[in-house]
Amino acid sequence: MTHWHLRRATADDARALAACIDAAYAHYAARISDLPEVSEGIGDEIAAHRVWLCEMDGKIAGGIVLVPKDGHLFLVNVAVHPDFAGKGLGGALMAQADTDCRALGLAEVRLSTHVKLPENVAPYAHLG
Repeated sequence: MTHWHLRRATADDARALAACIDAAYAHYAARISDLPEVSEGIGDEIAAHRVWLCEMDGKIAGGIVLVPKDGHLFLVNVAVHPDFAGKGLGGALMAQADTDCRALGLAEVRLSTHVKLPENVAPYAHLG
């Protein structure tokens, strides 16, 4: 059985995490012409915010960017590389967001999603 683990991202992880994020969003790019560059500035995000990554088989398989603001924790980005989909990594990353939220004494995690990604609403709603 293959195992994975979560850890805080470091500056050395920026390039590999950006590649992971880009791969996770690649299938959206074909249908969403105004999709922003989702991995742009990931090095700055790592330096300034709470960025966690999930490693599996020696590779970065997913990541989450969290920013405390105005009494809540804002989820800027969560992504799982398609090669590692269906292994519970997204749920583990979201659980980390909840853990960080509580540790920071914040009331809730908030996020937004692109209007052309309605399929993202149900999984987030399921998590509460």
